[in-house]
Amino acid sequence: MSMRSLDAQELLGQLWEQASSAEEKEKLRMAVDALRFITSTGQSSDFEEYRRSLDANAPPLLSASFQTREEAEAWLNAHPRPPDQAYVLIAGEYHIVMYSPERNLRGLLRHPALEFYLDEMTRGGLPAPHASFQTRDEAEAWLSLQPEPPRQVFITIAGEYHLVVYHHRIHLRAICPVSLARKPGSKG
Repeated sequence: MSMRSLDAQELLGQLWEQASSAEEKEKLRMAVDALRFITSTGQSSDFEEYRRSLDANAPPLLSASFQTREEAEAWLNAHPRPPDQAYVLIAGEYHIVMYSPERNLRGLLRHPALEFYLDEMTRGGLPAPHASFQTRDEAEAWLSLQPEPPRQVFITIAGEYHLVVYHHRIHLRAICPVSLARKPGSKG
């Protein structure tokens, strides 16, 4: 990332010189500072991974996954510096981590990231399924036997579409019902 980061910082510097207001200049400086922070804290490869996930139209990146809310809250309370605004999965549902270090406030809020993602994935229609199963147990057995899990493929279980995703950062294989996609006009 270092060369591309330097190129981006150079472009932002040019835009800073052309900016007419102090507010614009501060926003551009913040963008440069963010790039410098990423490289100086050794997070360049994490940032590149994040950008690749956007290019691959992958599901939102997860920082952790938990079976229960109690497990997630125990993790959050024991974490010295929780990753503010990162996504975690709790019982198959996306949540966002909220953390205020000044007041040591910590929270987990349900977030419709998965619903938005499924809506985007299915907006143009559903492709032919990669595989079909009669039960979820059969589908989970198939997924667990994949030596290299698919990053994302559609399958059907008892005739209903599901999206199989592999969250590579946390080595999690998941099966998500497409019926979770946000319906037009729904609030969330």
